[in-house]
Amino acid sequence: QVQLVESGGGLVQAGGSLRLSCAASGRTFSSYAMAWFRQAPGKERDFVAAIGRSGTGTYYADSVKGRFNISRDNAKNTVFLQMSSLKREDTAVYYCAADREIVVTRIPQRYDYWGQGTQVTVSS
Repeated sequence: QVQLVESGGGLVQAGGSLRLSCAASGRTFSSYAMAWFRQAPGKERDFVAAIGRSGTGTYYADSVKGRFNISRDNAKNTVFLQMSSLKREDTAVYYCAADREIVVTRIPQRYDYWGQGTQVTVSS
């Protein structure tokens, strides 16, 4: 069992930056691929970024490539999402997720554990 707690969301102006964190409980954090998803009101939950167990493989949605960076610190059981050059369309609730599978996936239904989400609002 893994519990995930996101933090770092908030209100930011367009063009600004935010850093989201997701702290995981348990001793097996390094056994999970980790990902960030987001969900805007009235829309489906969309893939944002993912990172492999060791942190060497990273994957991004086209909409955030070059602006967002996912990283992890296995010693601290934490995964991060550094967001820069934020746009209004980045406004959403951002969720952290963990997957026990070796192959990193962009499909939300494949993830085993989810955090409660953190709100990111980008104003113009």
